[in-house]
Amino acid sequence: MPGWGADLDKHDRPAVPMERTPPRLDGIHWERPPQQVSDVEVLHSTERAGLTPVYGTTVPPRGISGMLRRAGFRYSENDLRRWLILLLADRVDVVEGLAGDVARGHVPRVYAEMGGRAELRHNPAGAVRKVVTVAALAGVAYWLWQRRRRDDSH
Repeated sequence: MPGWGADLDKHDRPAVPMERTPPRLDGIHWERPPQQVSDVEVLHSTERAGLTPVYGTTVPPRGISGMLRRAGFRYSENDLRRWLILLLADRVDVVEGLAGDVARGHVPRVYAEMGGRAELRHNPAGAVRKVVTVAALAGVAYWLWQRRRRDDSH
């Protein structure tokens, strides 16, 4: 519709004081920071030719989650496969971390670390629903295991 939305007269548009054509770029004196030296593998987007000058190196890709991350970074940022693979890699990394804790002799307190006490205090219905769900899944798993054992013995 003429005179509506983006076609509205500029004097009646609320963003006009902020709009500048061309954008204000006068007096910018910016030099690219020196390239950070890396001693670990750093994954970067396929849309970018190289690494940004400064980046984090605290958690380099490792294990199965690292393999998944490398696979995910092969895809473009607008590809759903990339993000699904990276989400899976995050979940696998959690399991790898728990396994690493157990291997070092530290028993993780999963309930406390995932906010179990806070949920019980602030969302008791949700906490009960989770307990019932986990108990039901454990019961089904146990029943299937017993059934398989019984079938194997015959």
